[in-house]
Amino acid sequence: MLQTVATRVKSAPPVVVVLVLYALSRLVSSAWLGGLFALATSQGWEFASRRSDPSFASFSGSWDASFYRTIAQQGYPTELPLDEQGEVAVNPWAFLPVFPAVVRFVATVLGVDLAGNAFFAIGLVVATIAGGGAAVLLHRIVTETVGAPNAMWAVALFCFGPTAFVLQVAYAESLMLMLVFAALLMMIRRRYLLMLPFAVVAAFTRPGVLALALGLAVTGIVRLVREREGFRRRERAALVVTGLVVAAAGLAWPVIADAVTGRPGAYVDTELSWWVGFVGRQHFVPLTPWFVMATTFLGVAGAVLVLAVLALAVRFFAKRSTRALGVEVWSYSAAYVLYLVAVFLPQQSLPRLLMPVAPLLGHPAIAASPRLRRSLLAAGVTLQPVAVVLLWFVGYP
Repeated sequence: MLQTVATRVKSAPPVVVVLVLYALSRLVSSAWLGGLFALATSQGWEFASRRSDPSFASFSGSWDASFYRTIAQQGYPTELPLDEQGEVAVNPWAFLPVFPAVVRFVATVLGVDLAGNAFFAIGLVVATIAGGGAAVLLHRIVTETVGAPNAMWAVALFCFGPTAFVLQVAYAESLMLMLVFAALLMMIRRRYLLMLPFAVVAAFTRPGVLALALGLAVTGIVRLVREREGFRRRERAALVVTGLVVAAAGLAWPVIADAVTGRPGAYVDTELSWWVGFVGRQHFVPLTPWFVMATTFLGVAGAVLVLAVLALAVRFFAKRSTRALGVEVWSYSAAYVLYLVAVFLPQQSLPRLLMPVAPLLGHPAIAASPRLRRSLLAAGVTLQPVAVVLLWFVGYP
């Protein structure tokens, strides 16, 4: 019987296999989330989100999802809230509008009021569907760069990873991943103008789309050096136009926030309000957040640790085996890591914010080692409940 099932799986279209794999991964994540939710409610544990109306839907939509719900219900404030010191306090401007707009649209079509836990329930469904789309697109990306065997394992590691539960909570991650992977696939296929609808929408879904623009720039330079005459003028123009539009879209939200609130630096000040609990009130300087975080808790040793991590990252991206993933995947992934180093304060959100570099899971070193593949898969499944406990009952996701 098992042999019959295996034969049918091998003969099935890859997209079907990917979706079945994704569905199985959602059962695993749902089991971890649902089991821990049931245990917590039966034992009277207090959720880190401190919800007064706990349900599985609201449990799956803790923390950031509350801001998305506020945006869906009320929009963005025209006046920024201030704390006791007169500094900008946390507010919805840190979150982009596409995900709550999609949830609101679905609710309108269904005739559902977004009051109560309805937003979280619909958001869970929207995120889960988008996660499936992201898995299918990830499979195509890896297949077209390093081959089908690597691709299926990349999807498995992506779907069963330590933070894979994020693909089915009321966050914008899975929708952003689907859009970015679609844009990256168009880049790999050299259909640069077709990147635009995906990349521009992604720019208003989650931050990080500037990495696509930088990846395009690096891709263009590499093609120009390698191909010269083969890199046609029309393609060059399409790449340049796409890169400029994507960069503009990636930089647009702070401008919009400033214009609507009438306060210069509204978006940056809003983002910095989340830093206060970790490193106190800070002024933003690009490329310094990791050093600020590390030195706050570890002093000089922290700075040395950051330098060591960055050196390892540079070494990884410099390896020939990493470059074998293709200039598009290599340049985008390196640009995205650079983006995180440049603007993000590293804390418990870092693992889920690294999910956009999932195409790196097609790395030849992973495909070449069955033991490494199995170990990574087992670690992902095992660490999911640990992550849920830490993020839902100790910190936040």
